[in-house]
Amino acid sequence: MIQFSAQQIAMMIQGKVEGDASVSVSQFGKIEEATSGQLTFLANPKYEEFLYQTKASIIIVNESLVLKTTLPATLIRVPDAYAAFATLLTKYQELKTENLTGVQTPSYIAATAKLGENHYVAAFAHIGENAQIGNNVKIFPNVVVGENVKIGNNVILHPGVVIYADCVLGNNITIHSGAVIGSDGFGFAPKADGSFQKVPQLGNVVIEDNVEVGSNTTIDRATIGSTVIREGVKLDNLIQVAHNVEVGSNTVIAAQTGISGSTKIGKNAMIGGQVGIAGHLGIADGIKIAAKSGITKSFKEPNQTLTGNPAGDHNASLRAQVYTKNLPNLEKRVKELEILVAQLTQKA
Repeated sequence: MIQFSAQQIAMMIQGKVEGDASVSVSQFGKIEEATSGQLTFLANPKYEEFLYQTKASIIIVNESLVLKTTLPATLIRVPDAYAAFATLLTKYQELKTENLTGVQTPSYIAATAKLGENHYVAAFAHIGENAQIGNNVKIFPNVVVGENVKIGNNVILHPGVVIYADCVLGNNITIHSGAVIGSDGFGFAPKADGSFQKVPQLGNVVIEDNVEVGSNTTIDRATIGSTVIREGVKLDNLIQVAHNVEVGSNTVIAAQTGISGSTKIGKNAMIGGQVGIAGHLGIADGIKIAAKSGITKSFKEPNQTLTGNPAGDHNASLRAQVYTKNLPNLEKRVKELEILVAQLTQKA
């Protein structure tokens, strides 16, 4: 366990200590469950009641927070408690892995592969011919790095990650367990006899800087050219990115979303879980897509919010849902009107 004092933590997150600056913690805890020796934070006002009940030794809070009573815990005040806590967790994680260096056995590193400084290669990892790996790269057990792969600095490949041949990864990338980068795209040409002929996938995958890829996510290599994940993209678990897709910078995509081949997604998009996106489409910058939506056409106007299947304007989709729920009553009223019209017609 690594211990930090309140003063040390405040220096890491540019905060101001309120209380005993020498008190130390070695663990993190949720504010409603934290105990002595743990650090927690308060960002959401609905959890404020726990601020006065928690046993945590140190609490990170917003500098704007007005206390209802004095607290036994030491506070660290910052402009944004949630962002500060995220920064602290990141620094803690870095400290836990910075001492991991060297090569464990058994592992395989091809003679033509080049590794930078402070690398870590765990047992049962495989690094192929002509692979180029930068500084401070951590490669955990059962990772496969294929031939001619290029990896930048400060990259973490968690257990079971597979990087196929010729793919390119930038700096400050984290790829979680079971992710596959560069498997073949789904390319098959129909033949006259009804069977399918595989179309060789000769391209690669390019992942730019500051990207995170979740567990069991797959990013297919391009048929020709590159499948591209731009800088700052965050991909959740269980996502399928097909061949020749481009995901714009700082876009975030939630779990179980599937993106079909050659679709281009703009920057700063937000895509919910279980969204399905058809191929050869364009999604403009800043678009938000609600969970379970189906995207069947391009959307060129930026900063829209889309809902439904097929997806359309969010507000229009919500109105349509209201009408759909009322259909049984409308059907009943129509039938009653038909009977009334028939009766009036007979009297006439």
